[in-house]
Amino acid sequence: MLWSPVAFALGAAAYLQLKAEPSWSLLALLALALGVLAVWSRGWTRWSGLAVPLTLMAFAAAGALAGKVRCDRVAAPVMPVERGVRVVDGFVVDVVSPGAAGPRLLIAPVSISRLSPAATPTRIRVSLPEGAEAPPPGSSLRLRAMLSAPPPPAAPGSHDFARDAWFNGIGGVGFTVGEIEEAALDAPPWRLRLSMAINAMRWSLASRIVERLGPESGGIAAAMVTGHEAWVSPEQTEAMRASGLAHILSISGLHMAIVGGFVFAAVRLLIAAWPWAALRFPGKKIAALAGLAAVGAYLIVSGAPPPALRAAITAGVAFLAILADRQAVSLHGLALAALIILVAQPEQAGAAGFQMSFAATAALVALAEAWPRQPREISVPWPIRFMQGALAWLAISVGASFVAGLATGPFAMQHFNRVAIWGLPANLVVSPLSSFVIMPFLAVGAALEPLGLGGPFLAVAGWGIEAMTAVARWFASAHGAQQTVASAPGFTLVLSFLGVMLLCLWKGRLRWLGVPLFLAVALWPRPAAPDLWIAADGATAVARRGEDAVLLRPDARRFGAELWARRRGLTPVDGGGFACDRTSCRPGQGAPVASSLSWTRRAPAAEALEQLCVGAEVVILRGPRPATLPAACHDAVVLAGEDFAAGGAAELWRKRDGWWIVWTTPGRGRRPWTTTADTIAQEPGG
Repeated sequence: MLWSPVAFALGAAAYLQLKAEPSWSLLALLALALGVLAVWSRGWTRWSGLAVPLTLMAFAAAGALAGKVRCDRVAAPVMPVERGVRVVDGFVVDVVSPGAAGPRLLIAPVSISRLSPAATPTRIRVSLPEGAEAPPPGSSLRLRAMLSAPPPPAAPGSHDFARDAWFNGIGGVGFTVGEIEEAALDAPPWRLRLSMAINAMRWSLASRIVERLGPESGGIAAAMVTGHEAWVSPEQTEAMRASGLAHILSISGLHMAIVGGFVFAAVRLLIAAWPWAALRFPGKKIAALAGLAAVGAYLIVSGAPPPALRAAITAGVAFLAILADRQAVSLHGLALAALIILVAQPEQAGAAGFQMSFAATAALVALAEAWPRQPREISVPWPIRFMQGALAWLAISVGASFVAGLATGPFAMQHFNRVAIWGLPANLVVSPLSSFVIMPFLAVGAALEPLGLGGPFLAVAGWGIEAMTAVARWFASAHGAQQTVASAPGFTLVLSFLGVMLLCLWKGRLRWLGVPLFLAVALWPRPAAPDLWIAADGATAVARRGEDAVLLRPDARRFGAELWARRRGLTPVDGGGFACDRTSCRPGQGAPVASSLSWTRRAPAAEALEQLCVGAEVVILRGPRPATLPAACHDAVVLAGEDFAAGGAAELWRKRDGWWIVWTTPGRGRRPWTTTADTIAQEPGG
């Protein structure tokens, strides 16, 4: 039972990494055959030793099959790759977390210009200009937006945003152009109306919390209650990341445990304090029902993002275990919760959030099962009992924070390339604030705010948030607060995951074999960083100078450039050694790589192209390749728009015999999220 979700997750993750889409019949036949063999082997003594591996293989095949089922269920049209300004009529489904450019809207389009109804995505995500006021969920509007398909990975092997968008039903992304107008549209389907009504309630509650507490404290409070991060400033986000406290901003297991546990403890205490009720009703089970209801309500208020949904399922299994007279916190309960999550959303096996939360929770539950239980003394004076309780709480807090941070370390290194050096002491300081002040008072304040009575409780929570942000800023400004770590080869993360599972799930001395596996991500040698990176559209590039990543165009596509630099363990720096004008960059005397860049969409004139090629080893053209190249370009590597359209982003290494180029697109294979709406018929004139 404990290893079945591990096998299921590995099968689902393997499905996501395939280069070609497998057939239904192959996966179903494989899962059925392995399942039959596993059951058959249990009935024969001679083959009983194969029962366990065959069962785990059957779960792995079932995970791959579940991924295929989910992929086909969420299939929806995708915008063409090429960007273009289009008129969109639709409904605001939600205001999602802001991006680098500003607030973002999730829109259910009714129509998109130059697209037939069959080719119109079910959801698109657009960014508003910085400082613009986001219309509330439920608004019907008309806007002009520069739209395209979800972007491919920023570099070979990096995170695939298009895959996330596919499973989230988002078929287009872009940014608005001009003013947003109201539109008179027909009533949407009832499911969309319900979703928008819930999101409108969440947005209204978040706005009232911010109005009560102010943008700084209220923004964090709104993010912790409703999941809306629209008011959290970039400086606050960076301080929380550098101090290792960023997980507090995302609604996850910590928040669900505090809210559900607070309601459970409060209801159980009230019943126990009323002798008549305590003698007639099962207080623990009633409290579990109340905790289950609180978790469900919190899930709705939070908007049910994947981290909150995972946490709610895990907490729900714990409360259901109490109702069934079983142990609430156990590895078996965690395994059941993980299986439920993976069956419903098998794509979560490839998500950093699921990997980190599952590893951390498994480590904490294993620690709880192994923690020694001291006998309770009788007739001990209260000062001594208080001191013993305080020391025990401190030991548990230190142990829990250390174990959770250690278990999630490989995933944080591989996915986010960040290590918060002071994360343990920062979490130890903030843990009492979040557990006993911020979240309980936020929960009560948010519940009473629609009645206008939440002010005092939200004020107390605001004081706690102010203290927490002060702690975050202090630790973030400490020496060496945050270290950048290059990503290791992809297979090392699988080894580290298996190492964590061995340490947590295995019984006996063999569990220590998981230690070298667990250290795979941290200790595996990193390959040499590329000398040059080029964006998927050829609009910008980054050259490596030692441990620095020199951005040729610091004001363009900065997010992708910084993401690539962190993945390679480099520090982004602006300019240096390149002479740039309005349309191009040329290498100067101090350029780390002799590369030229033209970011106009048209092919440069012959004279301009010749100037780009003089003294350059690599010439990057965003536009099409000219029919004939000047003589100065014959000794240079010339990459043009058609190369990027076919290959995506590129990494280049300088070798003795020339340049070695690795493209992004070939490594992605041919999957539903790698193909676009270019093959979908559009209306005439589209």
